[in-house]
Amino acid sequence: MKPDPPSLLELQRAFAQELGNAAGGGALAHFVADGLAPQARLSIYRNTASATLINALRLSYPAVQALVGPEFFEGAAWLFMEQTAPRSAWLDAYGEGFAAFLARMPEAAAIGYLPDVARLEWAVSTVLHAPDATPLDLHRLAESGVSAAGDMQCLPHPAVRLVHAPFPVDAIWRAVLNRDDHALARIDPAAGPVWLLVRRTSDGIDVDRLSASQWQFTAALLAGHPLHAALGPTPPADAHVWLATLLSAGCFTGFDRAQASDLPIPDLSP
Repeated sequence: MKPDPPSLLELQRAFAQELGNAAGGGALAHFVADGLAPQARLSIYRNTASATLINALRLSYPAVQALVGPEFFEGAAWLFMEQTAPRSAWLDAYGEGFAAFLARMPEAAAIGYLPDVARLEWAVSTVLHAPDATPLDLHRLAESGVSAAGDMQCLPHPAVRLVHAPFPVDAIWRAVLNRDDHALARIDPAAGPVWLLVRRTSDGIDVDRLSASQWQFTAALLAGHPLHAALGPTPPADAHVWLATLLSAGCFTGFDRAQASDLPIPDLSP
């Protein structure tokens, strides 16, 4: 008695496994040769899928590729693909773990700031492709009276991210993308840490430096902490000015009365 033929879902899963693993996922047995060997037919799909994923990584990490060169980048991308399969068909979402992968890659250790440049580039890519959302109406906020009690909980805009790096990665990123070798040569990688706000504007992507206290305050608000908790026991002198700056910059889409939260206040660790 012949076994039941696999279902369409089983075939799709086997085919996906074959694409990412040359050892085979069982799909080859169901390929029709028709003049071309099943393995050769599968190789066409595997090469196309690999080239598509590598190109997706190139688009998300142009500065990283410029720093290491196309050949090194492609080799790193191949190794990354072998360990990390796409979770969806949305290619802009592929590559989230590439910075962490580079940090573990011995061949990339000579460029100590490379993983942090990659983290910045991923934040930029995420902000660039984030969904649209209407910023918070400041008039509605002013009329609500919520903020006066300090129990306001801000709802973050999807096109806002924070990055903290021990290297001046924003300066490196700009110099590399602008192909400004003179600016790159003047950058001291040991110049100290940077705290960055990455957000989408009507003109593109802004990457701005913050002070350590501004970054921590912003990170707490984006993490869902109420205003009084984000401010802490000793609020910075410019806290009210910085909050107004964040609100006017459209970093939030709404607000609510905060619920009790045991979330830790974000620290300044990268």
